[in-house]
Amino acid sequence: MDWYMKVIRNYTGFAGRARRKEFWMFSLFNLIFAIVAMILDRMLGLTIHPMPYGAIYIIYGLAVLVPALAVAVRRLHDVGKSGWFLLIALIPLVGAIWLLVLDITDGNRGPNEYGPDPKEVVPVV
Repeated sequence: MDWYMKVIRNYTGFAGRARRKEFWMFSLFNLIFAIVAMILDRMLGLTIHPMPYGAIYIIYGLAVLVPALAVAVRRLHDVGKSGWFLLIALIPLVGAIWLLVLDITDGNRGPNEYGPDPKEVVPVV
């Protein structure tokens, strides 16, 4: 949950790098909360007819749209790619697979053009 809150607090931070753990923990909790929102929509009768979701899910989705984009861009920065690589997902099938591969790839060791390595332990003096 701390990883999820870290991303939410840094919701406009497109600069820098995000570890795999930060990205995937945010993705996991985001999925859980989205499912809970859908269930609440169903229980409260707020669903939009042909779809399994409604107002609560839509509001939640809009609320986490910018933080999700920001953490995805920072994740791409960690592997040395520009945030514009998110657009690769627009290529049917191949784009989504390539983006998934980039998201599960370990980040570059040491600093890169997007910032210091988030895994490096800074010695406390």
